[in-house]
Amino acid sequence: MVALKLKIGSKGQVIIPKILRERYGMNEGDEVLIELCEDGILIKRKPSNEEIIETIRKIRGMVKDKKIEIKPGDLREISLEDSFYRANGREQRTKD
Repeated sequence: MVALKLKIGSKGQVIIPKILRERYGMNEGDEVLIELCEDGILIKRKPSNEEIIETIRKIRGMVKDKKIEIKPGDLREISLEDSFYRANGREQRTKD
């Protein structure tokens, strides 16, 4: 794991280096998600509406293929963001 030393500005802002923004697909004006973790915070790119829709389609296809019956309330505890990252082969950090 690589650690970068960054300074927090007077308004609490941190500049994410260009190489990291490019690597994780973060562009000017994009929204990010901040997740509280045991040892700090995790900043990640918010999935686009198109990515969310595609993830829903993948999950729907998996449910259909496995012929799983879903009843109202069964999906209440499922995080769409966690599902998005799993469906796209990305590691998702667990929440406390």
